[in-house]
Amino acid sequence: MSKSIQTADSTTGMPALDEKDLAILRVLQHNARATVKEISDKVHLSTTPVHERIKRLEESGVIRQYATLLDHSKVRKGLMVICYVSLKQHNRNAGAKFIKDIMAMPEVIECYNISGEFDFMLKVVAESMDAYYDFHVNKLSQAENLGHVQSVFVMGVIKQTHVLVH
Repeated sequence: MSKSIQTADSTTGMPALDEKDLAILRVLQHNARATVKEISDKVHLSTTPVHERIKRLEESGVIRQYATLLDHSKVRKGLMVICYVSLKQHNRNAGAKFIKDIMAMPEVIECYNISGEFDFMLKVVAESMDAYYDFHVNKLSQAENLGHVQSVFVMGVIKQTHVLVH
């Protein structure tokens, strides 16, 4: 049996990945619907070890989920906005409440806790400027402890990828 991710790296506690694991991840990043047979042909392993490795990658959390990437404009979410948000108060409860509020807003597709002048960076999608205005006024601005919000409108996407393993 392979020991590809059965043991963790002693310095990071992260699963140890070998070249075959990385090759499997490369294939899955480009096509999550690839069959075990297709993956095994590309990584030069038989189907049983590939299947076992994928299961271990899933169980260890290396593979968090499988997703379908959509074209924003074709699902009527063509306006993308980056919102920088600062909170009035900086304590655990205030931050947790803000995060809970953001998690309930489907317009927010990504949220990062950041350092610097702002506390959070949100990636928001909307159908139109009017829809974004409605989101800003009736949802985001209603979040407790909201300090300052700066909205930056995305004019064009130059690079957008989900690929982590090259």
